[in-house]
Amino acid sequence: MRTIELTYPHILSEDSLPETVAAIGFFDGIHKGHQEVINAAILKAREKNMESAVITFHPHPSVVLNKQKKNVKYITPIRQKQEILQQMNVDRLYIIKFNKELSSLSPQQFIDHFIIGLHIKHVVAGFDFTFGHKGSGNMENISQFTRGSFTYTTVSKVENDEEKISSTRIRNLLASGDVTQVNELLGRPLSLYGTVLSGAKRGRKLGFPTANLNVEEDLLLPKPGIYAVRVLYKNRTYEGMASLGTNPTFPEDEFRLSLEVNIFDYNHDIYGEELLLEWHAYIRDEAKFPSVEALIKQLEDDERTIRAYFQSEN
Repeated sequence: MRTIELTYPHILSEDSLPETVAAIGFFDGIHKGHQEVINAAILKAREKNMESAVITFHPHPSVVLNKQKKNVKYITPIRQKQEILQQMNVDRLYIIKFNKELSSLSPQQFIDHFIIGLHIKHVVAGFDFTFGHKGSGNMENISQFTRGSFTYTTVSKVENDEEKISSTRIRNLLASGDVTQVNELLGRPLSLYGTVLSGAKRGRKLGFPTANLNVEEDLLLPKPGIYAVRVLYKNRTYEGMASLGTNPTFPEDEFRLSLEVNIFDYNHDIYGEELLLEWHAYIRDEAKFPSVEALIKQLEDDERTIRAYFQSEN
């Protein structure tokens, strides 16, 4: 997959680009609803013997349009978005920088520059996709802006349990810790990359050595708590338990959010290594314990619970 980053105005020549079928949207999470849109574009591209593309935006429009919002946390940061689209066999990815200039374009200017100007011959988008200044272009009035240069497909709402699958729904589930339901809506385990940092080494003294993970700042994490996780490292998969929180039993750590992972049946030095962590199930809230002994007993219970959970999954 070829990735092309664009800023308005881009300097690509329509004549130098292949005829393309493109799925367009923000696609944070690339959940089952997004996959429906993207797969429709891939299939249409094969039918037409054209290249398939995904057109997405960065940063999130709210960062630019909402003066109060300085940054946004993403379900799938750009790196993961690229990897998932690569696995879906998308031919090219256009990442358009969302800025004030872009937000000011009329619907026709947007279409002329980023659809017709990129040699897009067919556009696939969700029913609620909007474009142009204040979202005044949409999939109901897009026919007014095609100039006869492209056709389009509108993908209807995709539901789970009679409710629309959306990034907002996934964000709300993450806020409650329900990663199992999140995985159902994504069609894959929610995951993140993290580099192992040197920590206080307290876990080792407790009999539960942990990998302290440094993760991307713009990554949306689930609510603090204890989770059943899988860890992928050097082409092998391990089960484990993750603690996301502030370690309230130890006052010196309070207010500092950390992500620590105890990898079952693994006790090697992996400082500086990058791990891929998959969230599988929420186990319990973070808690403050009256003693180190009480904490160790709870960790032993957590390990038994999580091992049993994965055994039932296998």
